[in-house]
Amino acid sequence: METQIIPDSNGAIKDWVCAGLNENTDWCGENYTCGFVRDGKLIGGLIYHDYRLDTDVWWTIFSTDKRWCTKRVLRYIFSIAFGALQCRRISLIVSAHNQTCLNFVRKLGFKEEGRLRAYRDDGSDGIIFGMLKSECRYL
Repeated sequence: METQIIPDSNGAIKDWVCAGLNENTDWCGENYTCGFVRDGKLIGGLIYHDYRLDTDVWWTIFSTDKRWCTKRVLRYIFSIAFGALQCRRISLIVSAHNQTCLNFVRKLGFKEEGRLRAYRDDGSDGIIFGMLKSECRYL
């Protein structure tokens, strides 16, 4: 079964992502969100937020199943940022204690750019990652 990519037409996927991250939705503002469905079940979602057309976009990702991340899905999510939004860069923040996610974003090609000390509600640090369009191997 192939992972399906679906647009978030009513905000339900955005709400699901935020709930999975124990976050409210107030910070999202204007956004584009897509979901990843496998075997009829939502297993992941990506919120594109705080974007400035032709400049940059921030990503927030949540998943319950690593099978969301296929080469086809990667080509799609990067093409939205670097194609449709025509951004030069993508940024994201990962909790310093989330080693699985840290490994994942590094494997995708994101570069560590900084640390926000005591950034999270629990007092843990957040690590900022970025990727330039010229560094993306999924286009």
